[in-house]
Amino acid sequence: MLVKTFGSAVYGVNAYTITVETNTGSGKPGFNLVGLPDKAVLESWLRIETAFKNLGYDYARKRIVVNMAPADVKKEGSAYDLTIAVGVLAASGEIKESDLLKRFLIMGELGLDGHLMPIKGALPIAIQAQKDGFDGFILPTQNAKEAGIVKDLEVYGVENLEQVVGFLNETTQLTRTKVDPRADFANYKTNFALDFSDVQGQENIKRAMEIAAAGGHNIILIGPPGAGKTMLAKRLPSILPPMNLHEALETTKIHSVAGKLADNSSLVATRPFRSPHHTISDVAVL
Repeated sequence: MLVKTFGSAVYGVNAYTITVETNTGSGKPGFNLVGLPDKAVLESWLRIETAFKNLGYDYARKRIVVNMAPADVKKEGSAYDLTIAVGVLAASGEIKESDLLKRFLIMGELGLDGHLMPIKGALPIAIQAQKDGFDGFILPTQNAKEAGIVKDLEVYGVENLEQVVGFLNETTQLTRTKVDPRADFANYKTNFALDFSDVQGQENIKRAMEIAAAGGHNIILIGPPGAGKTMLAKRLPSILPPMNLHEALETTKIHSVAGKLADNSSLVATRPFRSPHHTISDVAVL
């Protein structure tokens, strides 16, 4: 039996839909995964098979072939675990045939007990899913608010594989994650962990940094250890012009792909501060 499920690959800060074709048939029992997967994707079957056993799913002990199309695009990471697992369960009859598999993008890293762990790049994946006409996105709960930013996309955060199977079999109801990005942006754009008002004294350097922030100029801080260079630099974002919503979305996409977003967070609404070590190379800075 041939079943198609859908995931996504992230390249840079953009995503591309991946079709995962799962076929079960006669022949020597075994599992073959093709379509240019990396090591993490190839290891997915060990996680999936163990999760099936621990949850009591009777998957078909037949020859299983999984193709990740387009087959000439490299697939990386563990986020395809859930996509492949759902395909195998659907092909073996554990998940009934329905339009839900065609309507939803499904991604998540699978633990050995069937629980789901967060993925990277949920926001760009959700944006591409909406562009490609998918009705919704099923992903780990920790990434739900991040993906929920995308308008007109049904986002369901799930904690384990059993919830996904129940939802696709229409025996379990999931709560849709709804996020108002404009409200979140308005609430958090002035929420700074460190504020420029914390600095006491240092009137000359504070005036110089205010001018640099207002005019968008570069600034270099030189002084002995303990003079307050790092303290002042860390607080500079709090006096920079606030980001607009478009800038916040772009920044959030970058943090999402890098895996730097906190669990259950949505928008990065304040300008980020990066603190590389002073011995960093030019190439690393770029």
